[in-house]
Amino acid sequence: MIPIRYNLRSLAVRKATTLATALGIALVVFVLAAALMLSAGIKRTLATSGSDDVAIVLRKGSDNELGSTIEDAQVGLVKSMPGVKVANNVPVGIGEVIVVGAMEKLGANGVTNVQIRGVPDNVMAFRPSVHIVAGRAPHPGSDEVIVGQRIRGRFKGTDLDQSFEIKKNRPVKVVGAFEDGGSSYESEVWADLDTLKSSYGREGIVSSVRVRLESPAKFDAFQAAVEADKRLGLQAQRELKYYEKQSEGTSLFIGVVGWLIAFFFSIGAMIGATITMYGAVANRQREIGTLRALGFSRWSILVSFILESLVLAIGGGLVGIAASLGMGTVRFSMMNFASWSEIVFTFDPTPTILITAFCAAGGMGFLGGFFPAVRASRVSPIAAMRG
Repeated sequence: MIPIRYNLRSLAVRKATTLATALGIALVVFVLAAALMLSAGIKRTLATSGSDDVAIVLRKGSDNELGSTIEDAQVGLVKSMPGVKVANNVPVGIGEVIVVGAMEKLGANGVTNVQIRGVPDNVMAFRPSVHIVAGRAPHPGSDEVIVGQRIRGRFKGTDLDQSFEIKKNRPVKVVGAFEDGGSSYESEVWADLDTLKSSYGREGIVSSVRVRLESPAKFDAFQAAVEADKRLGLQAQRELKYYEKQSEGTSLFIGVVGWLIAFFFSIGAMIGATITMYGAVANRQREIGTLRALGFSRWSILVSFILESLVLAIGGGLVGIAASLGMGTVRFSMMNFASWSEIVFTFDPTPTILITAFCAAGGMGFLGGFFPAVRASRVSPIAAMRG
C-alpha cells in the first residue's frame, strides 16, 4: 500500500483548493449537526417536563391542554381514582388552566405567543424539581406571577419587578423567576389559578388535571378507572408520553429541514471534492505512472486516492463538528406547533449526533473522491511516463 504521508504531502501542496473544499464540507457538517442538535434539544426540553409517576388527564379528544376543559367538580373525582398517591390523607394532584398570551419581544418588532399557566398554591410541592432562582414565590390570590428563567427578560415586562398585561387591562407583576432542569416550564409564565380563571373567563373549569401515582405501574389501573366512566368524557396519559407527542411535530420539522439543507449543501461540497481530486489526478500523471512502474497495483492507487479524499473530508468534518459544539451554549426560541406558543430550546450535542455528522463527512469524502480515484487507477504507466 502507498504510505499515507504521500497523500498528506499532496494535500499540503494544494493549500488553496484543499482549504476551500475542507471548509465547504465543514459548513455542511455544521448545518447538519446543528439541526440534529436542535431537534434533540426540543425532545429533551419537552421530555424533561414529564415524570414517569405522573398522569395527566384531559378532555377526551383533546391533543393538548389548550384544547381541553374539565369542570372543577371533576377534579376531585379524578384525584380519588385508584392508584393516586395519598399524602397526609390528601390525594396528590393539581388542576391547572393553560392559556396563550400575546407578548412584545424585546429588541425586535413584533408580538409572539407565550404560554401562561394558572397554578394552585401547592404547585411547588407537586413539582419539587421547580425552584425559585430569583425573587420570591407569588402570594396566593394576588396579581403576581413568576416567569421561567429561559424567557426572563426576553419579552417586555418579564424581568424581575416589572409588569405586563396577561390580558387587556389586567396587569400582573413579576416577583420571581424559576428553573426546572431545562424543561418547557421554563418558557412559561405561572400565575395564580383563580387570577387567571377570572382574567380569561374560565371560572369553574380547568384545562388539565395531573396526579402523582403510587408508582408508574399503577397507571393502567388509573387510566381504566378514568376512562370507564363515559359520563366524565376524560382520557388519561402518562405525562412522559404526553410530552413526547408534543415534541413530535416541531422536532420532525427541524430534523427534516436540517437534512434537506445539508443534502443540497453536500452536493456542492462533493462537487468541490470531486473537482479537487480530479485536479490532483491531472497534475500528478507522472507520479501515478511512477507508482505503477514501482509495482503498486491499480487497487493501491484507487485506495490511496480515496483515502486522500477521506482525509480531506474528515478534516473538514472535524472542524464542522467542533464549530457545532459551540452551539451548545446558544438558546433558540421558536413556535411549538403543539401549543402555538414560543418556547426556548437549547442545542443538545448527543454522541449519536456527533457520530452521524462524522459519518456524513466521511460519506461526502468517499463519494467525492471515488470517480477521480477510479480515473487515477486506470492511468497507464507508460503513457504517464511519456507525457
